[in-house]
Amino acid sequence: MNLDKFIWRTNIVKSLRSYSKIKIPGHKRLRSRIDMDLKSREDPVVLKLDTPEFQNIFNQEVVELKKLFDKYNYEIRIAGGAVRDLLLGQQAKDLDFATTATPQEMKEMFTAENVRMINMAGEKHGTVTPRINDKENFEVTTLRIDMVTDGRHAEVEFTKDWKLDANRRDLTINSMFLGFDGLVYDYFYGYDDLQKRRIAFVGDADVRIKEDYLRIMRYFRFYGRIAESANNHDQHTLDVIKQNADGLANVSGERIWMELKKTLQGNFSGDLLKKMLEVNIGQYIGLPNPNIEELDKLLKRSKHLSLHPMSYLAALLNNIDDATILHARLKFSNYDRDMTYFIIENRDREDESALRPLLPYEKIVLNTKIKQQDAYDYVVEVLKYRGDEKLLEDFKKWVIPRFPINGKILKENGYMPGKMYSHIIYKLKDTWIDSEYQLGIDDLVKLIPSIVDKYKSQ
Repeated sequence: MNLDKFIWRTNIVKSLRSYSKIKIPGHKRLRSRIDMDLKSREDPVVLKLDTPEFQNIFNQEVVELKKLFDKYNYEIRIAGGAVRDLLLGQQAKDLDFATTATPQEMKEMFTAENVRMINMAGEKHGTVTPRINDKENFEVTTLRIDMVTDGRHAEVEFTKDWKLDANRRDLTINSMFLGFDGLVYDYFYGYDDLQKRRIAFVGDADVRIKEDYLRIMRYFRFYGRIAESANNHDQHTLDVIKQNADGLANVSGERIWMELKKTLQGNFSGDLLKKMLEVNIGQYIGLPNPNIEELDKLLKRSKHLSLHPMSYLAALLNNIDDATILHARLKFSNYDRDMTYFIIENRDREDESALRPLLPYEKIVLNTKIKQQDAYDYVVEVLKYRGDEKLLEDFKKWVIPRFPINGKILKENGYMPGKMYSHIIYKLKDTWIDSEYQLGIDDLVKLIPSIVDKYKSQ
């Protein structure tokens, strides 16, 4: 990428900063009694869990946490994603806890027991984070009701009713609780939906989405994690998502990208991306004119090659300008942004040498101005994108050679640092690559005088 291109892209990004700040007027919504009286199980206990995965969560710190709450007579249960994962027979990656204790009661308890608390920013939403045995942090959140919502934020009211807390959650499969005795509490039929591999919002999908529009993106992420087929969506749910898609304009690009990236790393990624575009999400997440035809071609030739999320997005982009617009909205990391640029610039590259088809890619890696490993990753991804499986296999076998010449060697041979250094290195490296890395230090040093003469005569 040359300097002119970089400056041009930087200017485009600056001119598009306002893109991610576009807001559609939101409306605060008060939670109604109807919301809190949804149909639910009379007896929420659906089973008692006693699997190896469940037993594995009880390390010393978890046991100590439970003892503290028992000592002060507060209820505490495991909540959300860990319950879902354990019911699927998977290891619980992160343990989150819910409790009847208020934040103030938790603070007083942990202070009395000399337990350090960290990250107090979550307290206003009911979350206190104790560090148990000065070894492990746990987020413990007071049962709460989201009383007033505006599509992004919520004003909460604390409660001691487990059902009301379950009622405020996004999806039924994420609304369950698990007791330390193994009892699974499921108020809104999340266990049934999990068995059916069905993704459903708690109660009214329209209400749940309007409380937090990011739930649209979470729906697709969890569909990829849970569902067993690519297109088994509930049509009514998709209709509601489509009706509310404009709410995503008020959600930060970073939050959207966090969910979208996870979706594109999961099952049915290409199909889910297409489904998102079908329900008009594209224009609100930086994809106003997606190239569906190119995405279809990519899926047909390369779907099985474990594509990076940026390959799916690059397929939807017609040119570098589109990539810059998307980056302005979603705020990619430098690594992800540059991979997108690289794919777009090299996806239509024609092999320059039938004898050494890897040569242009080797030169990219060896002459790169960015981290060499990043350049290597980008080449791997563009070969996946193109479906060049033979070339991809050969490239992965290629061991990056070490260029034998450096500034110290030039200095030892009488060439003092100056403007010619980079030119000499570039020319020597190019010759070394063309020799298939056979030329050694002595061979290359002999070439320096002629390179210098040509440089001076220009």
